[in-house]
Amino acid sequence: MTDTVLVTGAAGFMGSHVVDELVAAGHRVIALDDLSGGYRDNVNPAAMLVEGSITDHALLNQLFANEQPRYVYHLAAYAAEGLSHFIRRFNYTNNLIGTVNLVNASVNYGVEHFVFTSSIAVYGSAPPPMTEDMTPQPEDPYGIAKYAVEQDLKLAYEMFGLPYTIFRPHNVYGERQNVADRYRNVIGIFMNQIMQEKPVTVFGDGEQSRGFTYVKDISPVIAQAPTTPGARNEIFNLGADTPVTVNQLVEEVGRVMGVTPTVRYLSARHEVVHAYAVHDKVRRVFELALDDETPLAEGLRKMWPWVQSHGARKTPRFKDIEVEQNLPSVWLEE
Repeated sequence: MTDTVLVTGAAGFMGSHVVDELVAAGHRVIALDDLSGGYRDNVNPAAMLVEGSITDHALLNQLFANEQPRYVYHLAAYAAEGLSHFIRRFNYTNNLIGTVNLVNASVNYGVEHFVFTSSIAVYGSAPPPMTEDMTPQPEDPYGIAKYAVEQDLKLAYEMFGLPYTIFRPHNVYGERQNVADRYRNVIGIFMNQIMQEKPVTVFGDGEQSRGFTYVKDISPVIAQAPTTPGARNEIFNLGADTPVTVNQLVEEVGRVMGVTPTVRYLSARHEVVHAYAVHDKVRRVFELALDDETPLAEGLRKMWPWVQSHGARKTPRFKDIEVEQNLPSVWLEE
C-alpha cells in the first residue's frame, strides 16, 4: 500500500537517508526543507521537494491540507549543541516553536503517527552509558528544546490522540553530511579542515568520548517506526555502542584520508565529556536495529569518497550570534 508521508529536513543529512528508505518502501514522499543546511542534490528524485520552513505555520497548514500525509517524520533541526548557547532565540524558534507548528498541523489534519528525532543531548552529563529510563537533564539550549518537544508529544497524545515514536540518535556521520558547518558534525569538520591543509581543532584534551553512528545503520529503523507495533508512544536510544575518544577519532580520520593530521588544541568549552548509550530497547523492538553495527573505520571509508568528490567547502560564520560572551574565539575566525 502506498502512503503519503512527510519528511522534514529532507534535503539534510539524516533526513535524505530516511527519504531513500521510504521511497524504496513504495511510499509517496513529500520532502520539506528550507535548504539552510541541506542541498537539493541530496533529495531522492522520486520524492516531491517542497522548499519551506517549519516556522511558517501557514505554509504547513496549506501543505497538510493539500497532501494529507498519513505519517510525519520530523528530522528538521539546527543541531549544534555548543553553538545553541549563543543563538538561544534561533534555537528555540527553529527546534521548539517550529516543531509545535508541525504538531498542531498533524493533529488538525489527522496524521496517524509522528516520528521525532530527539537527541542524546537530553541526558546532559548523566553517567554513561545512557539508558532511556534515566531522567533527562539537558545542559544546553539544544537539548532543552529537544526534551521540551518530547514532553509536548506526550501531551499531544494524551490530549489529542496523536501517536508518536521518539528516537535519541547520537553523533551520526556518513555520506551527505554537511562538511561546511564549522559548529557541528565533528567528523565533517575534521575532514574539511584536513582537505584545506589546516590543523584539526580539538576543544580540551581530546579525551571526550562519543559513540559515532553510521547513518545507514539507523535510517531503516527510523523509517519503520510507524509500522512497528512496539514503537508506538515509545522512546529509543539509537546509535553505535562503542565509545571513541576525540583523539582516537582524529587518528582514524587521518588514517582513512592517508595523512597524519596536525592537531590544534583549544581551551575546553562547556560540553558533556562522555556521551554514549545503551541500545537494548531498540534491538528488542526493531528487527533491523543495529545487528551489524558499522565499525567507525569502515564507516569513514564509506564517507570519505563522497566528501572527496564534493571537495573542501568554505565554512561561513553563523550570521546572527545573539550572545557573544564566552563564545569560543575559533568561531569568530574568518
